[in-house]
Amino acid sequence: MIQLQHIFKWVNNGANRVFLLKDINLEIKEGEFVSIMGPSGSGKSTLLNVIGMLDGFDEGSYNFFHENVHKLKEKQRSQLYKQYIGFVFQAYHLIDELTVYENIETPLLYKDVKASERKAMVADILDRFNIVGKKDLFPTQLSGGQQQLVGIARALIGKPKLILADEPTGNLNSKQGEEIMELFKQLNDEDGVTIIQVTHSEKNAAYGKRIINLLDARIES
Repeated sequence: MIQLQHIFKWVNNGANRVFLLKDINLEIKEGEFVSIMGPSGSGKSTLLNVIGMLDGFDEGSYNFFHENVHKLKEKQRSQLYKQYIGFVFQAYHLIDELTVYENIETPLLYKDVKASERKAMVADILDRFNIVGKKDLFPTQLSGGQQQLVGIARALIGKPKLILADEPTGNLNSKQGEEIMELFKQLNDEDGVTIIQVTHSEKNAAYGKRIINLLDARIES
């Protein structure tokens, strides 16, 4: 599903080159649940953004479902992303001008899902996350934990083949966090959804079937 070969990403700081990712080689098969761990600044979120096609890279090759991502135009990459990937951001990235309902519905608009079907899908996921009562509120009217739940609901609504989660339980209380991790586990076990999560939590990392450790922009193990 995912093949990264000799991926380098850097920024130039004066005469110095600072590596954000250094010679990353990684293969992830469809249906895997992978946890990425490492200290702050080790390149975890950068790696997730590269896999999610939100960030480019300076050297190397990236194949996603046999597509050469590094050779695609931006519009083609965007279509791949919208078709296959659900992204759970640490900072929510909800649209402030849209209600909870509209935020969750947005990915379905990109997929040309019929209005009646959209309504049923949003109603179902609002119910699943116990946020039916919040559907007409705006993100600024929600707590951090509620915004995170909306972000996760939005990522899942389009039934993506790949979920990328950056500290998905970072703003949730322990009970909510456990429920989300169990939901991810269920999606992986029963629906075969591939999940890649970045986490500081060893407890959350243990939900993954494989742990990748990053250190100083490199894969350590």
